[in-house]
Amino acid sequence: MPKKKIEDKEKNEDIIEIKDVEKRTKEEIEKEEKIAKWVPKTEIGREVKAGKIKEIDEIFRHGRRIIESEIFDVLLPNLEFDLIKIGQSKGKFGGGKRRAWRQTQKKTSEGNRPSFAAMVVVGDRKGHVGVGMEKAKETLPAREKAKRKAKLNIIKIKLGCGSFDCGCGTNHSIPFKVEGKCSSARIILIPAPKGTGLVVDDEVKKILKLAGIKDIYSKTFGQTRTKYNLITACINALKKINEFVEKE
Repeated sequence: MPKKKIEDKEKNEDIIEIKDVEKRTKEEIEKEEKIAKWVPKTEIGREVKAGKIKEIDEIFRHGRRIIESEIFDVLLPNLEFDLIKIGQSKGKFGGGKRRAWRQTQKKTSEGNRPSFAAMVVVGDRKGHVGVGMEKAKETLPAREKAKRKAKLNIIKIKLGCGSFDCGCGTNHSIPFKVEGKCSSARIILIPAPKGTGLVVDDEVKKILKLAGIKDIYSKTFGQTRTKYNLITACINALKKINEFVEKE
């Protein structure tokens, strides 16, 4: 490759990196401003903003209910989010590609009123994950509302190494086999040895990845094309881990 082309390539890469840094900095500044303007309305919110509560697990241990999403912004600053593909674009003979927005219409005297539903998963890849679904008249407001609800639905998952083929003792999988069900969709999550990866449905993979699970097997039954039911079944299975751990 000529020297000039190499220099141009390196220059373009540097520009892209600078733009990414500026974008991250801008998002961080907006987040800090949002937290600074936040006026807590609950006792937990006031304790969090005052610095009396420094860990989210402390709230979960006492079984206290959280109704302000800003609490998670303060205690879990590294939250990531992803959209679950629950909709389908229009195509020939009823077909079409999966998409993040599920569009519905309401018949009124003024005409058709469209609305968009979105499902969002949030997590910190360290055992905290939540899923929320909301709808609005436009796509972006639906996404923001779903993100807020997902934060309020965050649960703590006990990670572990429950596979009989692996005895590493690290938190790369789940401690034991669990099963979850929602309507006709049923899913079984099975611990896998290190290096296996996520052997699950693509949409379920988004949840497990943000939860911090790296290796797992799964079995699904029923109508799994209805992604809302499959995702809810997965969340119900993950909740059972905490129930068994608390009993022990």
